[in-house]
Amino acid sequence: MKKARATFRVRYGETDRMGGVYYANYVAWFEMGRSALMREAGCPYSQLEKDGCILPVVEAYCKYRYPARYDDHLVMETWLTRLSKRDLTFSYRILRDGRVLAEGYTRHIPVDPEGRRICVPFHLFPLLEPYLDISGV
Repeated sequence: MKKARATFRVRYGETDRMGGVYYANYVAWFEMGRSALMREAGCPYSQLEKDGCILPVVEAYCKYRYPARYDDHLVMETWLTRLSKRDLTFSYRILRDGRVLAEGYTRHIPVDPEGRRICVPFHLFPLLEPYLDISGV
């Protein structure tokens, strides 16, 4: 099973008064990891939307283990834990020096540009299956 990896540094504006990363930024970083996976798989979001498929988030979860701080160098790992014709779930892990700081998932349903539910495009399955881990890890 493949994992997409993205590296980045914490920007000062992403921290709160206590010096840690503001909690909502982790979910924003999940989107960065998701976009990296889709690009790496050969199906960037921009192309998916041109093809008439939008993947809104319908559920999000994040477990915070340790705080990230300004200028930390972080690694985002992203993979899929569900891939079906009706929905998909991306899972994420944010690490600093190999230590898991946060982990979570987002669940998405495919809709057309008018917001009507559709099926995940058939051509995505072979592109995304290498990133699928059904063990739940």
